[in-house]
Amino acid sequence: MNSSVQLVHSFTRHLSVFFSDVQARAVGLVFATESLVFGSWVAHIPHVKDTLQLSDAQLGMTLFAMPAGLITMNPLTAWVVGKLGQANACFWAAMALCLSLLIPVTATNIPMLIIGLYMVGLCSALLNVAMNTLATDVEKAKRIVIMSSCHGMWSVGGIVSSLVAGIAIASHVPPGLHVAGISVVVLAITVLVRPILLSVPVVPPEKSASFVKPNLDLLLMIFIGLAVAMGEGLAFDWSAVYLRDSLKTSGQIAALGFGAFSLTMTLGRFMGDAIIPRIGAKRWLVLGGLIGAAGLVLAVAIPTPAVALLGFAMLGAGSSLGAPILYSAALRIPNIPPAAGLATFATFSFVGFLAGPPIIGFIAEGFGLNWGLLFVAFMLLGSALVSRFVKLF
Repeated sequence: MNSSVQLVHSFTRHLSVFFSDVQARAVGLVFATESLVFGSWVAHIPHVKDTLQLSDAQLGMTLFAMPAGLITMNPLTAWVVGKLGQANACFWAAMALCLSLLIPVTATNIPMLIIGLYMVGLCSALLNVAMNTLATDVEKAKRIVIMSSCHGMWSVGGIVSSLVAGIAIASHVPPGLHVAGISVVVLAITVLVRPILLSVPVVPPEKSASFVKPNLDLLLMIFIGLAVAMGEGLAFDWSAVYLRDSLKTSGQIAALGFGAFSLTMTLGRFMGDAIIPRIGAKRWLVLGGLIGAAGLVLAVAIPTPAVALLGFAMLGAGSSLGAPILYSAALRIPNIPPAAGLATFATFSFVGFLAGPPIIGFIAEGFGLNWGLLFVAFMLLGSALVSRFVKLF
């Protein structure tokens, strides 16, 4: 009982520190708005799939445009952030992301969809590195721990986007109008927080911070990050499709799949800064991989909407602390400059997030979407095994 009281006290103290610091809150809002925009796109993937009459394989092929944009931009992110500064990079990347997302959701042909998703990949790559670097700058300047809470805010954006999208779909709001409304809200928030972001003390990046050749420690982290990111990408791009097409639910119920995932991920991430020191980062990575894999196996083994929602919730819980743990660990690898470790890990991790769903699409086309979910479950089991041997400095 005493241990539980101490955990609750630590949890509330970390949340109090995060939400009482204006700069931490501002960075957290940037995380939330990125997820809010992404989640709005996710809810309308089934609509785009139907409108353009895409098979699972064709959808998977078009979704590759996003990681293509990521790979194009990521070698340039350090240079762009260095030129603009972290705060301005966040501002302009968020602006461009909102405008870019209007293209794929209103696409009338496949080339338009591919161009739009490629642009989204470009913008999200820059925003991802800039906002994580800003979170690190706040931690160093204030001597506080906020990375897990910032990723928790990202999950909050996912919950909000899922609920709003479900209401919009149930109310027959056109997808383009829904995404445009979300974009206006995100743009307004971005303008409001910009002055606060500019006030964050900047830690000058190393000149070698763009990319490094991974050593064994970083390679193991990358594999775990890829598996966790694939789980997140699965929830983003395929949860609604699985619920609607495989389990024959309504559009508004299908949109709740990502919401269930985001709910448990949010709870886990907000608790992360308090529970990681108690459970141990490595132990949590092992446990998280097992929980996430079990959730996906459950969703396939008992194919009912309620159980599938439970399965996606388990996936969210298992994946919740992977990114905060690994992003922080990538900054502390011996003989690798911190920013270089972060940029290299972020590249491969985000590739998993964006490239995983297209791979699932190809598997679904050949063997069924059930096997796509089981493929990710297998990756998560592999990450649990690798986590036993990874060094988290």
